[in-house]
Amino acid sequence: MMAGLGWGACFAGAVLAGRPLTISGRPLGAALICLGTLCLASPALADQNVMAADNGTVQCVASAKDLTRISLAGDQFASVSKITTGVPTEDFKVVNEPVRGDIYISVPDGFVRPNLSFFGTTRKGFVYKFVCQVRGQDAEQVFIANAAIKAEQARDWEVRSSPEDAAVRLAQAMYRSEVLDGFDIRQSVLEPVTVGKLEVQQVGEYRGADLKGLILRVRNSGRDAQVLNENMLAARGAVAFMTPVSELAAGQETAVYLIQANGGR
Repeated sequence: MMAGLGWGACFAGAVLAGRPLTISGRPLGAALICLGTLCLASPALADQNVMAADNGTVQCVASAKDLTRISLAGDQFASVSKITTGVPTEDFKVVNEPVRGDIYISVPDGFVRPNLSFFGTTRKGFVYKFVCQVRGQDAEQVFIANAAIKAEQARDWEVRSSPEDAAVRLAQAMYRSEVLDGFDIRQSVLEPVTVGKLEVQQVGEYRGADLKGLILRVRNSGRDAQVLNENMLAARGAVAFMTPVSELAAGQETAVYLIQANGGR
């Protein structure tokens, strides 16, 4: 029994590391209604979200008439390297904002080049090449994430937490459809598979440094009630198996949260 974890959810039929887990709080009903779309936090459509790697190229759009902000997740710009031609209609300006470490780009009226390019070096030592198309009237925002930084953030709290605490925190984030520092969140919808009388479909995945969490949709396709347990649904090496119900009636479906060792990215 894991008490005092402050988790505002109740997994009535959960098993963690082979032991029963009961955590008091509000029911899961609301979460199950929106499971089909995962209810993942989505950025505004106008923003550009790019995954980058050290020494990689970032493709983006820069505003032709307004400011373009470029922000690094978990990092800050240390310097920007660009060529100055001396021709007003071919040069653009870059301002480094010192508080957050973002940069702001502006192009002059009559800017004739279809693209602008430069190199950015970060305080964590990463170097990115930026190639941005110049178009549009409105301001632009570009958010850059680096998988290496995300893994570092995930590993930081994973190694400082017990396996049980780390599993609970990950399951809590999956239940609430929350962004979790250091974890990639993917709407990885796979083809359903049949396990006995159960139809099981993976609909989402949280992947960190040492842990990954799978969000499964499970439906009872049989005529009789089916018991849900870790022996039926959890693969070998699973760290935690959590479900809001211990039994599914005929035709009923539910969410199952399965946490496994990641085994590297």
